[in-house]
Amino acid sequence: MKIQFIRNATMIISYGAQNIIVDPCLGPKGSLPPYTLFRRFPRFNPVVPLPKNINQELEDITAGLITHCRMGHFDHLDRAGARLLSKNQVPVYCNVLDEAYLKKRKLLAVPLYPDKRQKFLEGSITPCRTSHGYGFIGKLMGPGAGYFIELPGEPSLYISGDTVLTPVVRNVLSSLKPDISFLWAGTPVLDIGGPILMPMDEMLEFIDLAPGIVIASHMEAFNHCTTTRADLKQAVHQAGLTDKVRIPEDGEVIMV
Repeated sequence: MKIQFIRNATMIISYGAQNIIVDPCLGPKGSLPPYTLFRRFPRFNPVVPLPKNINQELEDITAGLITHCRMGHFDHLDRAGARLLSKNQVPVYCNVLDEAYLKKRKLLAVPLYPDKRQKFLEGSITPCRTSHGYGFIGKLMGPGAGYFIELPGEPSLYISGDTVLTPVVRNVLSSLKPDISFLWAGTPVLDIGGPILMPMDEMLEFIDLAPGIVIASHMEAFNHCTTTRADLKQAVHQAGLTDKVRIPEDGEVIMV
């Protein structure tokens, strides 16, 4: 299996003849509005460009997988990402609650139901509930999904999605025992309320609980993120967890 990290939560998971793009946010640097105006410098998003080595990979996409996309979550599906999926007319697997939104954009949405193991390409997928923040802010951010994926002859994958550390997340790590867990890091904040993803102490607990390797991304691409790669590297080193974590750069490829 090959995993190419593109930017923020966008990555391409390749195995056999399949190339699955996750949460495609593919617009140029500065093509989206700021997510925070006061707590963080109000830069237009994304704050970094796409890596240069991805054009052929984007042409070879065979499926899409969306964790969430409504209620202003352009960092997980923007217009450029939707155009790519529409042009290729590939199946786009999504939370059932996002199905109508994607179909209006002429995408071939394949709805997935929370907590139910379902067919996914040659294997299976189980959507896992997420909580995109705490209290009122978490509810305001709307529903999303993480995914536990099993593919024949490949390591099992857990994409945590945009979530804080909840009993559901802990249960996936301890009960389903994914070989590889993807941690959406970054600890983004809005102009009000607490973090809308895991703060550092929760990320370290996630890494400690994970039975296999943790790959952390979703950093340094949008203006509301507060945790950098350097911050996370230092924290995992101090916690003695360095051997369990990989923190890829944009465009980096990891073979697993």
